Amino acid sequence: MMLPGHKVALNVWDRERHKRMLIHLDEQEWEDVSRAVAQSMKQREPIKLKMYHEFEELEIIGIVDRVNQLKCQFMVDGEWFLIKDFEGAQLEN
Repeated sequence: MMLPGHKVALNVWDRERHKRMLIHLDEQEWEDVSRAVAQSMKQREPIKLKMYHEFEELEIIGIVDRVNQLKCQFMVDGEWFLIKDFEGAQLEN
């Protein structure tokens, strides 16, 4: 038999242990990402972006349509994403 408070604490603990760590990019990696995004937007080339999500691996594949520097967002195939959630980027060949 388990007390309700213990069950809630166990569920919270289980959820927390599956969280992914946020990867912090250094200055060179940010330059590489910026270059890849700009190239995708200018030359209409597909790009593969790895984005941060707490519980799953998230990849975005498509062409960058727009970048909004004021709101720190970019658009891929009509959907907006936050720039701060980047884990990495590469151009698809």
